[in-house]
This record gives sequence, structure tokens and C-alpha cells, in this order.
Amino acid sequence: MAFLDELRVQGFAEGQNLSIVADGFDVHRDQIEEKVAELVKTAPDAIISGGDPATSALKKATRTIPIVVITEDVVAAGFAASLARPGGNITGISLMSPELDGKRQDILIEAVPGARRIAVLADSNVAALRHLEALEVSARKQGKELVVARASKSDEVISAVNDATARGATALNVLASPMLFQNRRVIMEQAAKLRLPAIYQWPETAEEGGLLGYGPRFVELFRERARMVARILRGAKPADMPVEQPTTFELVINLKTAKTIGHEVPAGLVLRADKVIE
Repeated sequence: MAFLDELRVQGFAEGQNLSIVADGFDVHRDQIEEKVAELVKTAPDAIISGGDPATSALKKATRTIPIVVITEDVVAAGFAASLARPGGNITGISLMSPELDGKRQDILIEAVPGARRIAVLADSNVAALRHLEALEVSARKQGKELVVARASKSDEVISAVNDATARGATALNVLASPMLFQNRRVIMEQAAKLRLPAIYQWPETAEEGGLLGYGPRFVELFRERARMVARILRGAKPADMPVEQPTTFELVINLKTAKTIGHEVPAGLVLRADKVIE
């Protein structure tokens, strides 16, 4: 795991000078507050968190334990006063997701130029109305109609993708969301069944079989979060640690998947890709 590997590089090794309570993965939304209460009681030196729901619960539960988060927009969610000076017990990595969702939409439109109607798959738990409206305005400026398909939990994902195609969408932008990332394989499989070109939040997802992936590398963000945790373990305060933002973005195109779904990605876009899987 990249996170633990980087912590070892920073001088913290599990079983030597580091103890990890790994009990917060795959927690359902209705279990978050209970799990957070249990975690806070252990009084750890730092907590790592991902996504708005878990971080919101942690913020309510403790104002003293350092929290290092990876989430879509740390400042907009109210977890930090500013990027430069968070001011509380929360710092971490802000993914710039609203901007990147828009960039992915532009790439998708270029990848599927014949699509008149495109869809966004949105997590109802985190998708802000103003964000969806901005995507709709951008699509309309490019002569496209936007269909919004929503899912709030794992068992709604397939029906949401089906709904998008039933409403005439011929391309899919899977918006940034921890829940949608956790269900990426289900989404990829359904998109393949429907022969639906789709773009995802992480370059690694295209390497796993998605058609397109654009954004920072997931692994690199985990390494950066480990470096931030190491600083806290050495005595740094989250209030004084600037929130980091990704600076390197990659476009990965999977031409094997393109062939499987019978879609030809325009040559110009393929030439601009950072990695092409053939």
C-alpha cells in the first residue's frame, strides 16, 4: 500500500514505532457516526479520512485530534478556513473536483464527438446543485444536452447508469465521489454491456478497464497524505499546514476497451494522451 510504504520512507513502520487502527473502511453511510465515535475514543495521534460524509462526522466529534483528509473541495466543504491556513484540526488534500469534473466533461465530448446527449453520474450525497448546473451550462455551450443520473448508494449505481442510457445519453462522465470510486468496477462492467463510452476520475481506472481516465494519480495522493501524517507525528499542527492540491494530471485512454465497445477515439485525442493502452 502506497500510504504505508511512504510512512516507512518517512521513518514510521508498523510494529516498530507506529500502530494503525484500520477499522473504518467500507462503512455504510448510516454507520459513519457510530464508527467515528468509536475511533475518537481510541484517542489516536492522527486520523485519515476520505470524502465529505466521514470528515463532517469527524469534525463534529473532535476539535483536537489531527485529521488528514482527501476530499473533493476542502474549503468549500467547510473543513478548512483557507488553503494556506486551515486554522483548525483538519488539513489534507483538496482534489479540485469541480474543476476537474468539467475538464473530464470536455474530454468526453471530444472523445465522443457524435454524442448529442451526454450524462453525468452523480453521487447524491456530495453533488452540489450549483456544480451540476455549471456542467449543464458548459455542455450547452458546446451544443450538447446534459442528463443527470443520480445514485446515493451502491445498489443504485447500475440503475442510474441504465437510466442515463434510457434517457438517450450516449456518453457518461462519472463524477468525483468516494462512493462511485468504490463502485468503479460495477460501473465499468455496466458501461461495457451498454457499449457506453465513459470517463472516470482517476487515470488508474482506465488502466483497470475504463475507457478514459483523467486526473491526478491516486497512488501519488496517498503518498502525499502519508507525508502530511508524518509531519503531524513529528509535532506539526494541522492549523498551520497548508492544504495541498494536485499539480500533475494524466489522461489515460484504453483502446482495448474502445475496441470492445465498438468506439473509435479520435486520433488527435489519442496523440495527446499521457498513456495509451493498446
